[in-house]
Amino acid sequence: MLKHPTLDLLGQLGLAGMAKAFAEMESNDDAASLSHAEWLALLLDHEATYRNDRRLALRLRHAKLRHRAVPEDVDYRTRRSLDRRLFETLLAGEWISRHENLAIIGPTGIGKSWLACAIGHKACRDNRFVLYTRLPRLIDELTLAKGDGRIAARMKSLAK
Repeated sequence: MLKHPTLDLLGQLGLAGMAKAFAEMESNDDAASLSHAEWLALLLDHEATYRNDRRLALRLRHAKLRHRAVPEDVDYRTRRSLDRRLFETLLAGEWISRHENLAIIGPTGIGKSWLACAIGHKACRDNRFVLYTRLPRLIDELTLAKGDGRIAARMKSLAK
């Protein structure tokens, strides 16, 4: 089989996940026992996973989350008295679809920012775009945008 031209063509077509999987499967002796349909299914699965991972990485980078928090790491026994059912409802993200707001309030040092980042991370995994910012920074940014005439564009950007 023509290995290099196939890899080159996959690269030209923008199928980097398939190209990587093709190279891995070509060197794997167990892959020789697979049918053509199984081979193709594995290549397509690798490409889909590769693209989903890249989209998630892009959304997380644009979200500018302050902490590397994920919902699976939330400890419900800490002194913040977090209601598990409420937090799981927030993680489901239906409030986002209804265009509702969320304010996480409480005393200093109990993990409000960390929880917000965990919710943001879950939203990114759910194929939503997220922007993490603290309120004082947002107010300063909007004040500057108003001063130099960019307020309409910035508000439109935030609405997305």
